[in-house]
Amino acid sequence: MGVLQADIKAPSFEGIQAAKVKLNNVVVRTPLMKSLNFSDKYDAEVFFKREDLQAVRSYKIRGAYNKISSLGESESKNGIVCASAGNHAQGVAYSCHKLGIRGTIFMPSVTPKQKIGQVEMFGKDMVEVVLIGDTYDDAYRQAMAYCEENQAIFVHPFDDEKVIEGQGTVAFEILEDGDGPVDYLFVPIGGGGLASGAITVFKTLSPNTKIIGVEPLGAPAMKNSIAQGTNIVLPKIDTFVDGAAVQQVGAKTFEICKDGLDDVILVPEGKICSMILQLYNQEAIVVEPAGALSLAALDFYKEKIKGKHVVCVVSGSNNDITRTEEIKERSLLYEGIKHYFIVRFPQRAGALREFLTEVLGPGDDIVHFEYSKKNSRERGPALIGLELQNKDSLKELFDKLEAKSFAFEYLNEKPDLMQYLV
Repeated sequence: MGVLQADIKAPSFEGIQAAKVKLNNVVVRTPLMKSLNFSDKYDAEVFFKREDLQAVRSYKIRGAYNKISSLGESESKNGIVCASAGNHAQGVAYSCHKLGIRGTIFMPSVTPKQKIGQVEMFGKDMVEVVLIGDTYDDAYRQAMAYCEENQAIFVHPFDDEKVIEGQGTVAFEILEDGDGPVDYLFVPIGGGGLASGAITVFKTLSPNTKIIGVEPLGAPAMKNSIAQGTNIVLPKIDTFVDGAAVQQVGAKTFEICKDGLDDVILVPEGKICSMILQLYNQEAIVVEPAGALSLAALDFYKEKIKGKHVVCVVSGSNNDITRTEEIKERSLLYEGIKHYFIVRFPQRAGALREFLTEVLGPGDDIVHFEYSKKNSRERGPALIGLELQNKDSLKELFDKLEAKSFAFEYLNEKPDLMQYLV
């Protein structure tokens, strides 16, 4: 018989209206919060749609519950299955426990432990978590094989009309709670479910709103697919933004987004990390990388949004505290503050002291120092990490290294080598 699947249709405005009623006592009606800091910075009215405040800390509960609650007894009798990098899994787990339906959840093995723990907590004895593969797509393939073998219903994280309609209720709330027309809506894109739901609502109720999709630079599945006119599979992705990094977007979501999005912006992972830190320090908001996507995109639109009414969907806050050092590292590298070198010290006495006193600036810090060979500490190559007081002083540092005859390799321009060494 193959994988059991409910009859799939295109998402509709009426379906989103029905989902809104169904979810009324299930999801949190999250606030549409004006940010004074961001409004001042961009000379605009900037609002955050705080989906990070859901019970499962992301909007994914909307689509998951809308889909699972729509299944008949004959469809759900063998349980449901999903594949997710974390947030959809939590929504599915919550829904399974609330509806009394058994679920098997496949997650990539690289999923942060915090998200795995949350899935198990929300699902309790109604779900089983299976960790497999390195990406969402690996988990998806295994989930589909499991469905085939066990005749179970697959609950897709984004490419399903009921899931899209559930996510679309976010857009309804934005329009109902706002104090005027929305000029720009910035939405994060992983598989495209949230963006597709938003397009369906806004094109009906607010057709003049420009809808801007935002993807991580290392996983540009939607932007590249739209550019090529077909739904492509990326051969390799950066999985750092685990809530929005897929090798292929949905077939349905691609068809909706290619015509409905006004633009798709790619944001470097390092800039996303800087935004995570900024939100924590300035707004007291904790977000995961995917949750910072829409806000990190504003710098790329700062001239266009001046004087405009802007809404950014803050999509999730399931961040693992153990990732803090990596987030800080990526931010410093992106901002041009942190730099790594292999320095080969000249074979002369006092070379290391000379490096410290005559090459480094007075405010520069050595944050990593490791000799590659066990020899005299003033000879041989060393792996050195520096934090510069002034990011514009990098060229001066290069000039001093060359003037003092320090042979060196600059590792920031060789990320594969730097990742191996550091």
